[in-house]
Amino acid sequence: MDYIQTMRRMIGKESLLTVGCGVIITNEDKVLLQHRTDEDNWCIPGGVMEIGETFEETVQRETYEETGLVVEELQLFGLYSGESCFVTYPNGDQVYSVQVIFHSTTYSGELQQGGAESQAHCFFGRDELPENLNPRQKAFIQDWAHDKKVPIMR
Repeated sequence: MDYIQTMRRMIGKESLLTVGCGVIITNEDKVLLQHRTDEDNWCIPGGVMEIGETFEETVQRETYEETGLVVEELQLFGLYSGESCFVTYPNGDQVYSVQVIFHSTTYSGELQQGGAESQAHCFFGRDELPENLNPRQKAFIQDWAHDKKVPIMR
């Protein structure tokens, strides 16, 4: 059983603090986004850290699970926190997640479309991002789109 399920058994739907790790994968100045099935919005690949993992291991595992891609040469893009990192999911679970976001232009593998968590993956240019971006990820996706030099912590 994973960490989140174990904690939910103990605390129910109350707020849980997690560490999320994601990656902005770019190719020819376009960013890879995935269309989530659960929230019907677009976001970058990533997910919640499991106990004992490093930030890099988390983002590599989650990216492979969600996209079929192996990311390498990860560079820290930024650390994100604040009110936008709090969510109440449709099932009532509450989570506050500190976000560790990487950037990579180096990846291998075949991009998988569809799956348990996402219905599609697509590369978008800076000026063609979809309107329905995940609200908890919108800040760092837009920081990339505006070529904003992000302070390490935000």
